[in-house]
Amino acid sequence: MIRILSTKKLLPNQRQFLLHAGLSVVEADFISIQAKPFTFTEIFDNLIFTSANAVKAVAEHPDVQEIRRKPCFCVGEKTAALLDEVGFTVMETADNASDLAAIIKNNYAADSFTFFCGSLRMETLPVSLKISGIRFNEMQVYETVLAPKKIKSEVDGLLFFSPSAVESYLMENKIDNQTCFCIGAITAKALEKQTKNIVMANKPSVENVIIQTIQHFK
Repeated sequence: MIRILSTKKLLPNQRQFLLHAGLSVVEADFISIQAKPFTFTEIFDNLIFTSANAVKAVAEHPDVQEIRRKPCFCVGEKTAALLDEVGFTVMETADNASDLAAIIKNNYAADSFTFFCGSLRMETLPVSLKISGIRFNEMQVYETVLAPKKIKSEVDGLLFFSPSAVESYLMENKIDNQTCFCIGAITAKALEKQTKNIVMANKPSVENVIIQTIQHFK
């Protein structure tokens, strides 16, 4: 039987999807998210979120009402859905950070933005906004902590959802002939030096990574 390792714990329905396709699943969280203390001082007119973790951290803040009316720009459908759920208004959504930067540059260059992010955020968006002369600031609202662990079972496929999960996995394990399934281009890039067996999702979602995995092993 083909065995898959997910480098983050899946939701029950996501796991079932793989099991129904006849795949065996091992799963473990290779990174953990820890909230950081922050205050809503100097928040600009628009808010940027590139991860659901940042949305959760902001939504759980006791003073969140102060900024709830500000329009949001985000990366990923999951991030957008979560913003809707916690009462924010989403103005623009893009599949990745460079697409979002282009939308802001082309249509909102005169506006100002506060980017809520984690400790390991990518440079793509801040660099692009800086080059375009767009007024923005950043607020770190959570920390990504690597949680490496040794996987003893033999696996045929590896599911990766962030570059930090790749880094964490490689601290204790190596990649041989396994096929690696990635949520996006940045995660795939983190694997380039390790393997050529990389399959990338068409859309940056956990579900799409799972669909690619099932199709590949069929």
